[in-house]
Amino acid sequence: MKSHSVLKMALLPGLLFASALAAAAPVKIALVETLSGPQASTGLSYRSAVRYAVDRINAEGGWHGQPLELLEYDNQGGPAGAADKLKAAISDGAKIVVQGASSAIGGQITEDVRKWNLRNRGRELIYLNVGAEAQSLTGDKCQFYHFRVAGNAPMRVGALVAGMKQDGALGARVYAIDQNYSWGQDMEQAIVDAAAAGGYTVVEKTLHDVGKIQDFSPYVNKIAAAQADTVMTGNWGSDLLLLMKAARAAGLKARFGTVYLDQPGNIANAGEVALGGYVAQTFNAEAAGAAGEAFVRDYEARTGHAPTFIEPQTVFGMLLVGQALKRVPAGDGTLDVRQLALQIEQASVETPMGTLSMRAQDHQALLPLAVSVVSREARYKADGTDLGFKPVKRFTAQEAAVPAQAACRMQRPD
Repeated sequence: MKSHSVLKMALLPGLLFASALAAAAPVKIALVETLSGPQASTGLSYRSAVRYAVDRINAEGGWHGQPLELLEYDNQGGPAGAADKLKAAISDGAKIVVQGASSAIGGQITEDVRKWNLRNRGRELIYLNVGAEAQSLTGDKCQFYHFRVAGNAPMRVGALVAGMKQDGALGARVYAIDQNYSWGQDMEQAIVDAAAAGGYTVVEKTLHDVGKIQDFSPYVNKIAAAQADTVMTGNWGSDLLLLMKAARAAGLKARFGTVYLDQPGNIANAGEVALGGYVAQTFNAEAAGAAGEAFVRDYEARTGHAPTFIEPQTVFGMLLVGQALKRVPAGDGTLDVRQLALQIEQASVETPMGTLSMRAQDHQALLPLAVSVVSREARYKADGTDLGFKPVKRFTAQEAAVPAQAACRMQRPD
């Protein structure tokens, strides 16, 4: 009896810890995304990828056996809506907020998260940026609890120019057309900055309103009049869809160099105009070989469609966080967000494209890229057409990387 009592006493702390852990609320992740309005197709792609990744992380044990719980909020495509929904997410107990569609919204979220964390020590929140690629977010707006697991304009344009030049497809006259906000302005500057390396002249630049242009034919007429060999654009969402549609209607001969040509619907809209167009991608299944094919099969089985556009980078970024979570001790069953941020800084994950890791200096992910051309010879077809994205050049994360910006002066927690 005595030995039995001693054994019970020895086990008691462990039993109490297990009971506390079991009773703790699951780790809550808030998707604050554009799920309605003209840019909803992009937000819904992010949602699909985040759902898939959360399911995978939970299948692997979540956080020390606790499942991650996904909360979803529609920011209605604007910073004001995002600010309101972020407040709701915090009230609902979220520890990580995920967003990607629009750098304008990303700028609002990162500032709100920064202010919240300053005022609420011990109740911090992480912003996982899966697609807002404006330079300022890892430049003068960089902050300890923001992590970007997507690219940026210099990375994308640098890869695009190198791939197109290698293929002899860049030409000597480039027209830059972009959305008039932080991301589009960054793209325009990156296109200008890469002119010497690419051996081209920027014949004209256009910045236009975001999500408000219904007819891009006047812009297409300007491109034709400028006798551009290549149109370079960072447009996304309806702005790219409608630009490609107008180019098709006008029979535009210029070649497209893009960041988001792989967005669903673009190839169907552009038809033959897209043939020979290029895109700088974070994932190309053909380039990724057997591992890429396996990822496509699994994603398609779980979601009903193949991963494309921004979905792969979102999945890989979420899995990076999943790796970091494994290294955060369970403690009393409450996630220590500061410790999680420190672990994300050191995290890496093997993706079908290669290693993705986080740079601690500015919290910009170092991720592989591929440059692909729209071709009938592509293994994987897009939009039910006979066209797909044939890889022409791959870049490791180190090859695709650009230096951290001097403007990032990150304040680290005590």
